[in-house]
Amino acid sequence: MPILQLRDHPAALASALVLLALAGLALAAPLIESALGVDASSLSLLERLAGPSLGHPLGTDELGRDVLARLLEGGRVSLFVGVTAALTAALLGTAIGLPAGYRGGRLDEFLMRLTDGVIALPLLPLLVVLAAVSPEKLGLGGVDVELLGLLRIVALVALVGWTTAARLVRGATLATRRLDHVRSAEALGAGPVRIMLVHILPNIAAPLVVATTLSVGNVILLESVLSFLGLGIQPPLPSWGNMLTNAQEMIWSAPMLAVWPGLLIFVTVIACNLLGDGLQDALDPRFNRHRR
Repeated sequence: MPILQLRDHPAALASALVLLALAGLALAAPLIESALGVDASSLSLLERLAGPSLGHPLGTDELGRDVLARLLEGGRVSLFVGVTAALTAALLGTAIGLPAGYRGGRLDEFLMRLTDGVIALPLLPLLVVLAAVSPEKLGLGGVDVELLGLLRIVALVALVGWTTAARLVRGATLATRRLDHVRSAEALGAGPVRIMLVHILPNIAAPLVVATTLSVGNVILLESVLSFLGLGIQPPLPSWGNMLTNAQEMIWSAPMLAVWPGLLIFVTVIACNLLGDGLQDALDPRFNRHRR
């Protein structure tokens, strides 16, 4: 299997292990908090800005909340947003790029002009404007605000991030639809939907997987920027981005409050990029032939 070639990329393999470790710690956050006897949302003004101790391995923040617990809970949020938004954008891009590349003609022209229009939009200002729309202004005050905030960020990032996947899938489809097995399926009377889903999509999955892996890090970085601007995940729900926002006023008195979430964002983004590079080689048939 080509994916086994990942063992020839120590950096990519180490990045995969790092990401798995981060995801495992984030998923195990409730168990770790219970073992330590702490709560990410519990306030204790008498213990504010305390140093590392047995009860608080990374100390406490400006409100006396355990930093380690908040980092773990923030990891759940940031990783969820990154993975979900990247997968959603990949699905949207595939749904647009696949028929555009296979059908061609006016459909291709329309979908690609739509893609170009979205690409031409100023990304960060647009996200800032859209993210400023609060649930209360939409008359949705009765729903779970925290869940709605997460889904809002996922939707916003996916709605402007599908263009890369769409162009990638379209280009790969244009090349794949001329292959013999696709032409044979057409000659046997297979319908367009079956050809696209059964005969084309599996053959273009490798570059799509690589692009999606690379975009996870970009989404986490973008969510952190929005949270840093106060337009992303809103407190008290922690994310690495809004933890940076809260720490900016205490950068000199308590610098570690900014170092820990910033370091986790940096490590996650670098790991996603290195893993994407490794997958690109591992899933590339030319690389596999060269290794043999």
